Amino acid sequence: MNRLQDLDYRVQTLTSPEEMPAVAQKEKPLLVILAMEEKADVCCAAIKALRDQADTAHIPLLAIGTQKAVALQKAACEAGANLVASDNAILAQLPQLLDQILRVE
Repeated sequence: MNRLQDLDYRVQTLTSPEEMPAVAQKEKPLLVILAMEEKADVCCAAIKALRDQADTAHIPLLAIGTQKAVALQKAACEAGANLVASDNAILAQLPQLLDQILRVE
């Protein structure tokens, strides 16, 4: 969160992934960053709900998980994450990841 604020992004943190689709619909964010951790089913359901809403389906989503959680990373992609990154190097690579996920196609 602090690193994003240092890059001049407005940041809103949520206490649970289930909140993400409703908050995204209300706030209209530029992008969503989701820390996957161990709640794969809850996080993937939230990603799918974000993708299923017409108002939020276009929002780029960066999922962050541990490098060891290959199944979790695959599940995030299948649920609709645009990009999945490992948490061990996220701070060093954050500006490049943001550029990649926000690239207009």
